[in-house]
Parts: sequence; structure tokens; C-alpha cells
Amino acid sequence: MSTRTKQAIPAGTDVPRHIAIIMDGNGRWAKRRLMPRVAGHRKGVEALRGVIRACAERGVSHLTVFAFSSENWRRPQEEVTLLMELFMRALENEVARLHENGIRFRVIGDLTGFSERIQTLIRDAEALTRGNTRLTFTVAANYGGRWDIVQAMKKLMAAGLSPDEVDEAALAQKLSIADMPEPDLFIRTGGEQRISNFLLWQLAYTELYFTDALWPDFDPAALDEAIASYRTRERRFGRTSEQVRSAS
Repeated sequence: MSTRTKQAIPAGTDVPRHIAIIMDGNGRWAKRRLMPRVAGHRKGVEALRGVIRACAERGVSHLTVFAFSSENWRRPQEEVTLLMELFMRALENEVARLHENGIRFRVIGDLTGFSERIQTLIRDAEALTRGNTRLTFTVAANYGGRWDIVQAMKKLMAAGLSPDEVDEAALAQKLSIADMPEPDLFIRTGGEQRISNFLLWQLAYTELYFTDALWPDFDPAALDEAIASYRTRERRFGRTSEQVRSAS
């Protein structure tokens, strides 16, 4: 089997079509203010609201955020419980606003780990906003990049594909965001510089942007700085600089 990739090279754009974000630093934001960690998470929801609006206004078509990883269950039980309550309240209070603004809402991850109430809210929110096209806002919850690849392989095996029939395209079609463009820009706040098991397959050629800003302080101006950095990048996808310039 040839190892030569058959993946098409996406067209270059000044505005990323798809932005993926790890929203890090809520707890540290609260700690610096002598507040409980959950106060930072609540403030983080406010920041997310502003970033969603800014993405829609700037012409971004997809925004995917890492809200709760499969590893976050290891956190103290009290914090996990509060995060679940915050997630449920956000689903109850924010979805109508998203719908009014033409934004589609989706959740990716292993939803069986959540309560029946949260699962119902997710299904209802996805059904309500399914026809919206201004921006697709996706929340990765109880999600892990390795889990995503494993569940895709299980789907291929269940479909009866032979090893010779499994290639990059076949696997990509079974991933959680198979119907979306791969992220053009990845942002992580909070000063850490790692991907942390987020969209491992899909970030292969994504431009990475790290900032020391804690997530509750990340506002539309900070988003613009990230997009400005993205515009300075030369996206070669294995080609030479000369080939990129010739193609443009």
C-alpha cells in the first residue's frame, strides 16, 4: 500500500475556518483572587460567550472547545460535581441564545459518562440548532483524542473492512468531527504548551498558538491577536515555500 497522502490541501484564508481551543487557567484565575475554583469556571463561561460571538462576527465557521477531558474525572470529586452542575446550567441557559444567533451546537465525546439529564439536554440542544449555519460551536466533553481514534477503528472493524481497505481517509470519516474541516488554528490559554489529548488526529497540520493569558481573561482582542499570528504563518503541508508561493 502506498504511504503517499491523498488528503487535499485546504485553501489558504486570512480568517481560520476552524478554531480549536483548550480553555486553560480557570482555577488559577480564581486562586489569584482568593476565590473558589468554581468561580473561575463561571467566569470562563462568560469568556467563552464573548469568544463565540467574536468568532461568528469574524467569519469563523467552526469553533471547537475542550470543556472536559476524559482525564478530568481524576480531579477532586467536589470540583467534578460542580463542573457537571455548571455544564448543565450552561446547557439550560445558553442554547436558546445560540439558536437566536444562528449558531449550531454540538457535543463530541463519550456521553454515556454523563447523567441522563445532561444527555437529554445535549440531544435537545443539538436537535434545536441543527439547521443553523452561521457558526458550528462544538464542545468536547468527556473527550480524548486517543478515545476518538479508537472508536473510529471500532466502527471500521464493525463495518467489516479488511486491513488493506483501512487508510487515512477511511479512518478520518469515522472520527467525531468527520464532517468538519480540520482546525486551522489551535489556541491554548494558561501558559501550558501541549495538546493534552485533544483532537490528536485532526491537529496534525494545525497552526499552534499558546498564550499566558488565563482563560477568563481571554477576550475578543486576545482572539484577534491569535488570528493575527495565524496570518503570519506559511502553511506548507509538506511542500516547499516556492511551491506555496507558486500555488498562490
